[in-house]
Amino acid sequence: MVQKWDEEKPAPHIMIIEARFYDDIADNLAAGAIAELEKAGATYERYQVPGAFEIPAAIQFAIRSMDFYTARKRFDGYVALGCVIRGETSHYDVVCEAVARGVQDMATRHTLAAGFGVITAENREQAMVRADMNGKNYGGKAACAALDMIRLKEHFSLFPR
Repeated sequence: MVQKWDEEKPAPHIMIIEARFYDDIADNLAAGAIAELEKAGATYERYQVPGAFEIPAAIQFAIRSMDFYTARKRFDGYVALGCVIRGETSHYDVVCEAVARGVQDMATRHTLAAGFGVITAENREQAMVRADMNGKNYGGKAACAALDMIRLKEHFSLFPR
């Protein structure tokens, strides 16, 4: 699924943002992402937010902190992980659109390499299949997407940092 990072270049450093509203699903997503990042030789830091809606803000906090605290290691990529399950109200639609738009807007505005592993599902069963490493492994796919985007940035001489 993912290729090992070239050992002659510094390994990418990734921010994993986990929405913890559904802990069991978040655990599966994180396990999938971490497995792929470790296979690639990437390093990572994990951060938790209460729900998917908070993911874009967490990414923005990390980006903004670079303006004030330059001694911290910069992130080369971002992996957004979470789950939104449809309920009885339109809240689902609002959250799904806000999270997807927020991550995409930041990726394009700040030239970020981002992997989007936020599951949108009709029910818990669908979400579990998508989160399971032996199922659809959305966490692993999101990590691979971030790594692929880092490679693309490198191709265009935008990496490292």
